[in-house]
Amino acid sequence: MLGNFVKKNTPGSHVNYKWWVLFAVSVGLFTSVFDHGSINVALPSIADQFNTDLPTTQWIVIGYGLTIAALLLPMGRLSDILGRKKIYLLGFMIFATGGFLAAISPNIELLIGTKIVQGVGSAMTQGTSMAMVISAFGDKDRGRALGLTMSVVGVGAVVGPAIGGFLVDYLGWEAVLYTTAGLGVLSLITAMLILDSKRSGGGDGTNDHFDWLGATFSAATLISLLLAMTLGSRYGWDSLSVITGFGIFLASAGFFIWWELYVESPMLNLRLFGSSLFATGVLASWLSFLGTQPVRFLIPFYLQFVLGFSPSMIGWIIVPSAFCMVVAGPVSGRLSDKYGWRIFNVGGMLVAAIGLLVLVNIDTKDSIMIVLVGMIVQTIGSGTFWPSNNSSILSVVSPASYGVIASFTNLVRNSGNVVGIAVSTAIVTGTMGSLGHPPTLSAINEASDGLILNAFTIGLQNTFYVCIGFTLIAALASLIGTSKKN
Repeated sequence: MLGNFVKKNTPGSHVNYKWWVLFAVSVGLFTSVFDHGSINVALPSIADQFNTDLPTTQWIVIGYGLTIAALLLPMGRLSDILGRKKIYLLGFMIFATGGFLAAISPNIELLIGTKIVQGVGSAMTQGTSMAMVISAFGDKDRGRALGLTMSVVGVGAVVGPAIGGFLVDYLGWEAVLYTTAGLGVLSLITAMLILDSKRSGGGDGTNDHFDWLGATFSAATLISLLLAMTLGSRYGWDSLSVITGFGIFLASAGFFIWWELYVESPMLNLRLFGSSLFATGVLASWLSFLGTQPVRFLIPFYLQFVLGFSPSMIGWIIVPSAFCMVVAGPVSGRLSDKYGWRIFNVGGMLVAAIGLLVLVNIDTKDSIMIVLVGMIVQTIGSGTFWPSNNSSILSVVSPASYGVIASFTNLVRNSGNVVGIAVSTAIVTGTMGSLGHPPTLSAINEASDGLILNAFTIGLQNTFYVCIGFTLIAALASLIGTSKKN
């Protein structure tokens, strides 16, 4: 009797294998999210240590993010060809090594370089992890699996900055990097013990040609776009570097599309966009991040410099909305498996739009309840939308391509976040400039007077109106895309 119980509850048993996979992948997902949140908190201390300005120090994060974006699709495709467990394990080996090297870096240049190395490892794990979970849970529980992984992301988003701040304050910025490297080792060991190579998927010899040219031009397309969007808000949209970036983007994107439609084994099967469910799902996902990332990016500025809250207090203010993400994701994912995607895709974006409409009412005083309510409602809407929408996208994809498509959905998120920050920054700084103030976010600090803070707040209101537009278009796209399925 005891033997049967043990047999049924080991990682290799059929009954509970999917839950063991979820556990193993959750450790890895938490590590990735923790790394992103904690390193942001450490940037000012790193700038002080190496006597560099903050824009230079931010290349630690920019270089890391660009590396992930450039390699997500190629690594997802490699995992489908060589085996997902193999790529996942190698990814955490590289991630942990990069983290340890970053912690002992003697200068800012080496620190940026080692974080780029760490970004290579992170790209290998991000899309692969989701593909393994989906494969383990199967089609009937796909939304449930995606919702549960989103709850892990929500927890990591709260814990990362909180623990990162503690580590920086008491042990120094190096402790943040040692911690993420240690978590990487833990993720590696957990995956080695639990994951089964065969059931993780990939590596079966089917369609095993790797599209090197497609990988090269997909990376060039993404790097040029994200760099242009990142530099545009800093140096002006008419600067030579930004115009060159957009030019390279258009040229490489055009070639990439032509090549992927021509080659026999493409990096990304663009014919999937012939399915309205896939095409509108991807569009709605990208628009959702354009509509929600500005809230996470700009509200901390508002809370600290307009309402006067301390950074530690801001963390507590954000906790309720993050908790809503933890709850909404699994509930939406599970119910979408049972009742279909439409109500959760469309309804989630409509609820998010209501939350943004609440945030439009902020002013320069006594707006904390508006911020709390608006962020909670917006996060509930987004948390309801994302697992259901990703499930609808993956429903038209064969299991053999889960790795590259899961990587693609991560890429949609990353690019949407970068473009969302760029667009929102342009709106806010443009509003400030039109009202006679310096058109830069660096003008918002503890010494800013009431007039410039008022201009910044008006810029925020304008941004949230635009974000409402993005979310409503996403809701419309979801309505069109799911009309024939749900």
